[in-house]
Amino acid sequence: MSTVITTTVGGSSPGTGSRAVTVIDVGGSHLRRARWEPTEGLTGRGQEPSPSFRRHPGATAGELRARMVDALCAAVPADGGTAGVSFGAALDARSGTVYASAPLWGAHSEPFDLLAALRARRPDVGWHVVNDVTAALLHLASAPRRKTHRKVLLATVSTGIACRTLDVRTGAIPVDGAGLQGEIGHLPATATLLGEPVELLCDCGAAGHLAAYASGPGIRNMATELRDRAGRQWSRSRLSTELDGGAAFEDAFRTALDMDDPLAGELLTAVTRPVADTLRTALCLDPEIDEAALTGGVVFGLAGHYRRALMDHLTRQGLYLTGEITPQWVEQRITVCKPGEADGLIGAGIAALAAEAALPSVPLDAQSGEGQ
Repeated sequence: MSTVITTTVGGSSPGTGSRAVTVIDVGGSHLRRARWEPTEGLTGRGQEPSPSFRRHPGATAGELRARMVDALCAAVPADGGTAGVSFGAALDARSGTVYASAPLWGAHSEPFDLLAALRARRPDVGWHVVNDVTAALLHLASAPRRKTHRKVLLATVSTGIACRTLDVRTGAIPVDGAGLQGEIGHLPATATLLGEPVELLCDCGAAGHLAAYASGPGIRNMATELRDRAGRQWSRSRLSTELDGGAAFEDAFRTALDMDDPLAGELLTAVTRPVADTLRTALCLDPEIDEAALTGGVVFGLAGHYRRALMDHLTRQGLYLTGEITPQWVEQRITVCKPGEADGLIGAGIAALAAEAALPSVPLDAQSGEGQ
């Protein structure tokens, strides 16, 4: 089953006109909002912390969801209009029902009809909800230079991890029987530190998921494990010095990598290996992926260090035979997004306007509000 949006992907954007949309991007850490119009871009940006279980540790999942509905409704002007929401969760692309969001609600997976809750609270608003990676991919793939691609994969590595693949030729993002695609953060993965295996819990409550090792929280947990294992080597490391000096973990990690700190390098190698394993598998199974792009807070925070670590893994253990016969094939496909190049705010607007245009290539379930 595929959900199709006719957008600027691969060409023009019929039906979008010049209508302004309230756009909201919900991540595990922050909720961003703005007004978006295809020709004028984003205006009136704002940001606030997402109502997550980390910010409200004593709240139940139901209370956190109620806070989320409050926050989303408050982000739309009193005069209503159209709202596109890019939402960081595993959600059914056909209905807008949220199955789970470990970064927002932790180990809680009772389905939540977010779209119905928003419509009930603010019936004056035309709500459209899409997954946040879907939204970011729609914006990324709308760039003119990608119109000749066959398929584009976008993976986000941030508070959570997920990916989506879009067929640029048709505008299709295929989904499975649950309306999902690319929830790689909760695939089984393995990791090692100092040559020994590590097993950590994911925010969803399960052990050994990709996000447990490679997401933002996962990397911090891996650093704690490394500290416990490294002993005096840790206390002499630049990473330890930066942290002891009061630096935020993300800043300390990047500074230590800039200084070629061996333990920081060990940590980076460990947390990028399972991501490289996933990308290797994706490219092996689908050679039509002409670009596999990475985005998210972890990728941006570590800048060039992150891609270099990925390519080290993919060079040492690449695609069978392809890595020897055409070693540049993978290198040419792995890219890191520039800031603003895969913006969920813009993608939410693209999806909302495409759904409201009720074009023949937009199925009825997308027209009804989810738009993925």
